[in-house]
Amino acid sequence: MKKRWWLDKVAYQIYPKSFKDTNGDGIGDLRGIIEKLDYLKELGIDIIWISPVYQSPFVDQGYDISDYYKIAEQFGTMEDFDELLAEAKKRNMEIIMDLVINHTSDQHEWFQKALADPTGKYGDYYYFRKGVNGKVPSNYRSYFGGSTWEPVQGRDLYYLHAFAKEQPDLNWENPEVKKELFDMVNWWLDKGIAGFRIDAIINIKKHPELPSYEPDGDDGLADFTTMIADTEGVGELLEELKTNTFDKYGAFTVGEVFNMQEDKLREFIGDEGHFSTMFDFSGEVLTKGGHGWYDSPKHDFKKWRDMVFKTQLKAQGIGYYANIIENHDEPRGASRYLPEGLRNPKGIKMLACVNLFLRGIPFIYQGQEIGMQNFTAADISEFDDINTKDEYRRAIDAGLNKAQALAVCNERSRDHARTPMQWNNADNAGFTKGTPWLKVNKNYQEINVNREEKDPESVLNFYKEAIRLRKSEAYKEVFATGEIVPRFTEFDKVFAYERILENKHILIAANFGAEEVHLDQEWKEGTLLLSNSHFSNNRKEIKLSSGEAAIILL
Repeated sequence: MKKRWWLDKVAYQIYPKSFKDTNGDGIGDLRGIIEKLDYLKELGIDIIWISPVYQSPFVDQGYDISDYYKIAEQFGTMEDFDELLAEAKKRNMEIIMDLVINHTSDQHEWFQKALADPTGKYGDYYYFRKGVNGKVPSNYRSYFGGSTWEPVQGRDLYYLHAFAKEQPDLNWENPEVKKELFDMVNWWLDKGIAGFRIDAIINIKKHPELPSYEPDGDDGLADFTTMIADTEGVGELLEELKTNTFDKYGAFTVGEVFNMQEDKLREFIGDEGHFSTMFDFSGEVLTKGGHGWYDSPKHDFKKWRDMVFKTQLKAQGIGYYANIIENHDEPRGASRYLPEGLRNPKGIKMLACVNLFLRGIPFIYQGQEIGMQNFTAADISEFDDINTKDEYRRAIDAGLNKAQALAVCNERSRDHARTPMQWNNADNAGFTKGTPWLKVNKNYQEINVNREEKDPESVLNFYKEAIRLRKSEAYKEVFATGEIVPRFTEFDKVFAYERILENKHILIAANFGAEEVHLDQEWKEGTLLLSNSHFSNNRKEIKLSSGEAAIILL
């Protein structure tokens, strides 16, 4: 397989609105990111993914873009962005942007022109269709609930939106749309960014007839993914995108890919794949409900571990995944993947161990490195997220009472990852001198960067140590390109695997259970490289206490 420049790197996702505010308006900004570049460099970060900072009405937190060529005023100016790019490069760090090209905002100039004349040039930039027998053109349910078809006022027409009604889908069958988007992508790459995280990209290819499907719920609708799964040809569109943009610059690209057909992995992340890598959503897929969050299965450690291994082994010899514990669309990993008794520094360090050394490139989400956790809302009004409010309504409609519906949101809301970054124990956790756009988690007095920087046993300092190990001259090749071999899978609460390259064998072993486990040792000697505890082992067996993790050179 081709050697990629990014394979021995570590990436970090910034959600700008919640990272660092420098002007007191309660919203994080680009100057806040500039201010914290040295912090990220010291952590060991090489690549920074910045969630959308484009001009937007912020119906869906910037994933509804009204101008791809402008920076939203809340975040600063294009001059601020250029300075950020230059300052990152001074520190040998790369910036990648969020690429949102399945849809625009309904405030985008293209869509406003399309509404004025749906039969004109810009009408064909989107999907406008006539109703059928006084009803919507087809029965898709949007990702945020309700029909994907929104009526156009004063006309017998509807437009298609896979997400919110304020996010109309672009028509990728139109060559002019593709040219507009390719030109925009190249404009940003010309600026010097290293690449993109590509949002919801599978959705760009629609079934040409946009047919209805058998309903899968009492609302008479079928999930939008049903149509997407029944559609061929997305690969051709992705190759056009790659050939006309990414390939010209050697760009690093990471796809947000759901619903990929099982046999298409090589086409997506192989040596000649559509993307450099794509996220592994093993945890997210396993807890997806049939109708919403309210009927989603609880986290099952063994199923999750086995799914991660299945994904890792499938990619071996084909390509590399981007490995995550959390992101801006998911609750905090410490509150999701750890049993209640291990939602503490020891357990959070253990979770870091099993994730950071998987095969592929690790993506750390802001606050993960200090062990940020979910908050508990007392009322649905405390949530800001459009998706959370929709899921609350779904739960109520399904017969849950308000307390039960709220409990569902307290477990699954995307806002858990969006609370402001906790820098210190001052007001608003040092995030802002104003009123934060979203409440700071109450635990910021104990969990914050300033305190953890001073504590040699903190989660933050453990992350720094683990990243140094991953990137060390002695071991970076085995962690970057080495084979992965699952180990000790007969233990239901053990997450263990070897990374192997030539004569180097490194074991990563962690005990997610409540009881100590004894693992048979098949080698004569081992050298401890890292542990989240005061680990010791003898020649016959490895003993792991509850929540203990160890990385051993065999």
